[in-house]
Formats: sequence, C-alpha cells, structure tokens
Amino acid sequence: MTQVEGFGDKVGFIWSIADLLRGDYRPHEYGQVILPLTVLRRLDCALAPTKTKVLERDAALTVQNKDRILKGAAKQPFYNTSPLDFTRLLDDHENLAANLLQYASAFSAGTAEVLEKYNFANHVERLDAAGLLYQVVSRFHDVDLGPEAVPNEAMGYIFEELLRRFNEMSNETAGEHFTPREVIKLMVNILFSEDDEALRGSAPVRSMFDPACGTGGMLIGGQEHLHDLNERATLEIFGQELNGETWAMARSDLMIKQQEPESIQLGNSLSADAFPGRTFDYLLANPPFGVDWKRIQKTITDEQANLGMAGRFGVGLPRVSDGSLLFLQHMISKMKPVEEGGSRLAIVFSGSPLFSGGAGSGESEIRKWIIENDWLEAVVGLPDQLFYNTGISTYFWVLTNRKAPERRGKVLLLDARESWTKMRKSLGDKRKYVSDEQIADVTRLYHDALAGDLSDERVRVFANEDFGYQRITVERPLRRRWDVTEEAVAAVEIAKPFLKADIDHDAVLGVLRGLVGTSEATEAGVWKVFWKEASAAGLPTLAAPVRKAILAACAVPDPEAEPQLDSKKQVLPDPDLRDNENVPLTEEIDEYVAREVLPHVPDAWVDESKTRVGYEIPFTRFFYEYVPPRPLAEIDAEIDEVEAEIQRLLGQVAR
Repeated sequence: MTQVEGFGDKVGFIWSIADLLRGDYRPHEYGQVILPLTVLRRLDCALAPTKTKVLERDAALTVQNKDRILKGAAKQPFYNTSPLDFTRLLDDHENLAANLLQYASAFSAGTAEVLEKYNFANHVERLDAAGLLYQVVSRFHDVDLGPEAVPNEAMGYIFEELLRRFNEMSNETAGEHFTPREVIKLMVNILFSEDDEALRGSAPVRSMFDPACGTGGMLIGGQEHLHDLNERATLEIFGQELNGETWAMARSDLMIKQQEPESIQLGNSLSADAFPGRTFDYLLANPPFGVDWKRIQKTITDEQANLGMAGRFGVGLPRVSDGSLLFLQHMISKMKPVEEGGSRLAIVFSGSPLFSGGAGSGESEIRKWIIENDWLEAVVGLPDQLFYNTGISTYFWVLTNRKAPERRGKVLLLDARESWTKMRKSLGDKRKYVSDEQIADVTRLYHDALAGDLSDERVRVFANEDFGYQRITVERPLRRRWDVTEEAVAAVEIAKPFLKADIDHDAVLGVLRGLVGTSEATEAGVWKVFWKEASAAGLPTLAAPVRKAILAACAVPDPEAEPQLDSKKQVLPDPDLRDNENVPLTEEIDEYVAREVLPHVPDAWVDESKTRVGYEIPFTRFFYEYVPPRPLAEIDAEIDEVEAEIQRLLGQVAR
C-alpha cells in the first residue's frame, strides 16, 4: 500500500478508539462500530464548509425533488439537512443517541441507506445502553478527517487499512468478502499487463466491473494500479454485492474518497443484474467457492429458457451445488465487443471449474464455449492456504476477446503454486502469502510467456484443441444363454412386474418349476418352450412386463455364446460390458480404438450416436513430474537405523 503523510497516525488514532469497546463488544464486532462512525465523521468534516449554504437552500426550496440542487450546494455527491454536526451533538449529552440517529437519517438517500445496512441504529442504542456512546463520539470528534487535512487518496488508504485489520480479526467470515491484497495485486498486474503502453497515454479513461465486489478491494486495487501507472488516468469502477454490510463498506469507501457511490449496487448479480446492457473494459471477481444457487434456480433457468443465447446462460448451466461458472458467464456478457475495443477479465476459482462435469454436462459445455470462442488466455495456479476461510488450492482464469494474432488458438498455463512465503502468524486458514518480489516474478513470467519465452518450467502453452476430448461409448455383444433354474424361479416369484400382474401366479410358477433344467441358446427358444407348457396348462397370454421378468431371471452371461440379435438382425450391446473412453480431440476415433481397444476386446465397436465432445483443463496433470520410489535397500537401511535408535533409548530408560 502506498504510504501517505499522516497515514499511520490517523489509522492508529481511530484504531485506538476500538479499545473503548473492549468488554462490551467482542473483537470481531469492533468494525461494526468503528467503520460506520469513520464514514460519518468523514462526511461530517467534508460537508462542514457548505453546511450553512445547504441548510439555507433546503429551507428556501419548495420543490419536492431537491436532491440535485442540494448536492450542488454541498459540492459533494451527498448532503445533510440536519442543523446538527459532531460538535453540536456533543453539546446535548442527555439526548446524544436520539440526536445522532436524527442526524444520520438526514443524509441524502444513498448515504442514509449505507448507514442502515451497517445496522447503525442498533449499535447506537447498544453503545448508549453501555454508557460508551459519548466517549466514542467525542473521540471521533477529536480527529479531523476533512478533505484538506486528509485528501481523498489518503482517506481511502485509511479506510481500507481499518477494513483489512477488522477483517483479519474476524477470521471466520473474512474470506466471504475479503480477497488477500497480494492476490488482488497479482491479478491486477496481469489483467493490465497487455495494456501498459495504452494506459500511459495523455488521460485515458477506462472502466472496471466486479459482480461480487465484497468490500470493493479488487476495484480499489485496479484504481491503485492505474494511478501508479499514470496519475492522469481514470478508472471508473462498478460493482454489485449481495451482502448488505459489505456493500455498505464498499460504498463507504467511495463516499469518503468523494467518488460516485451509486456505482456500487446492492443485490444478487446473477438473479438481479444491476447493470443490464452495460459493458466494461476490465472485469475482475473472486466469487464464493462452491456456493449453491438453488435459491435463485428458477430465475436462472427461466432466463435460459426465454432468452437462450441472447441471455447470459444460454450455453449451459453448472450443477446447482456450485454457481462459480455462472459468475463467469455473467462477466462474459459484460465484455465490450471487439469493435469497441474488447475487454480483459480475471476471475478466481477453486479447482472444480477446471474439470468438473463430463462431456455434455453444463460445466463442460461452458468450458467448450469459452475455449472454442478463443477467449481463454491463461490459467494461473496459486498456492494453497492463501485465503482466510479455506486452505484449498485456487486458480485464476484470464479471458479476453482481443487476443494478439500470434496468440490466437493458444492457452497459457502458469504454475505459481510454489510462489509463496510462510506467514509469521496464521489468519484463519491463511498460512501463506505472496511477497512483492514473488508477485513481480510471476508477473514478469506471465508477460514473457505471452511474448513467446517458454524457457521457465513453470509455464506451458497449449493449443485450444488440447483441452478437448471425445467421450466415446464402447459396446460389446450381448452373449447369453437362458437356463431355467430354481434360482430363476425364485427371482420371478419376487419380481415386481410379476407380483403386480393380474394372473394366476401359482400356475405360472408351476410351469416354470416343471421346466427346471431346461437350457436354450436364445431368448426366443426358451420362451417357446415355456409358452408350449403354459398354453397346455390353460394360461392366458402374459403381459410384456411379466414376460420380460421371466426372461431376465433366466438369462445367464456366457462369453462362449453367440451374440444376440435384435429384430433387424443387428447385434445387441451388453449394458454390463459397456465402457467409455476419452479420446483426444486431436486424434481420430478409429485410430484410437484400433490401438487402445481392439487388441484387448476384438468384438467391440463404438456407438457413434452416443459420442459427445467435452472440454476440461487438467492443470495439475500438465505439470506432474514422476518421482520414482526410493530403492528398497535404502528404506530397509533407514528402518534399521530407527530400530537401533529405539533400542538405544530403551536401554537408557532401563538403566
């Protein structure tokens, strides 16, 4: 994080206010008090120079819609119509709680909603009941957070540092809305790596969108990167967040920097897109891992059915237990067309979206759609134990619809799983971090690989087709004989179709028992024998389900028998011997079968009607290196050494 003058002092002072809460609040709750009051104090200081003018304009206006006029009077994207401020609030000690709530409710609509999502009223009442409200408010009154004392950039850093510290104190939930800063930095570096020259222009303006923005860390990371690259550049950020409190934090960050807070919207991006029809230059996200979407399933499936490929999910849907790929489809829908400059996109996933779902499944169809459209630029493997609420390995995908000509039809895989440094103190499941030097190394490696330098063993480049495969169904002939045995009669006796049929059950079983010992080579043969005896016994025609139950009970696998044929004299497949094979998309099926299947089962064939094309990205397999086991002699020698050491120690105990 860039350091600014007075940064540490301001953070330290505000952080010290949390000490007042000790005992009445648990540590993971401190942020629920300190963060909204930090925002409130910043807004109070920012509005101080125009306070009188806003009150005068508010009193003089007779129109109902005063919003635009009062914002103009305040010279801010927000305003407050209460005569109170932090100084006047402290003058009336007895009514501080009621006055503070009245003051907070007098802010313009967007700001008041933010405070509401913080559950501000509940915490004011709780502080008041504990006798802490006056102390906390007076401490905030003592810190000047006005724009002149703390410029917007510095205020942003202060708020983000507080947010980071409070998130780390709340390890059990931090991962739900907090992406480690080093992960953001690495992703942003790579996302912008192709555009460094263009972004160094006179005053470029770009846009970035995060559909699961949490507290806005990724968006802020994008702004910081672009600012470091070019102070005159502007990155307009947009985001949507489902959780009310984290949405309030993200919007607060914008308000205290005097940026447009309306660009962060509350709601579920998948079921209620807050930016319909909008497209963006860059897209960045860390959606929840493995979260099911059953609650919004109807909305998603309705969109797919009604809009098809004109909507976001026409190509397919992942299993309901993991909605990660839905976020990726949503983001792809917001990429700018190539003729408008195109877009670049990065998204964090667990390993599951790389390979889950076989050929023809929703997941495979989504991967197929992405790769065959040549949007996938790279997959970067990250170290495990990097996130706060999970120790699993993670990956981020990079997509773009404006690949350079020399990279079209290719995908880069970069293995950064060993690029980590051990943390001195764990934070939840986070035991590792990526240092600045390692971020620079991975960024350089990525950039060099795209330029054609593949000398490092951590990078591989593959053709799009290398990720595709043909899922073939290998059939073998049905070889059976039909034996009437005591076991077969017992199986018929308990078969549901037989029990449900309106027939003389005992008579049918009697005919079967009379045929015990009969064996026929064909289904037709055994039925002919049975029906001759059944007709003689006066039995009526049996329904098809009963016939099937009798024949199934008498069927016995016989590899020496002749293949069974259907009515068209076609060989019937044996469902028990059916198998599936994945044939690389780059290989002819006939050649594969001749080499891998027919030498072992010469009578097999492929049912071409069941062939499906699938795509997967077996990241770990591409980087797997075989390590032979140690020689047995070496292992035996090591065991002998351990046994000798144990005997020595036991001897010392005995003495």
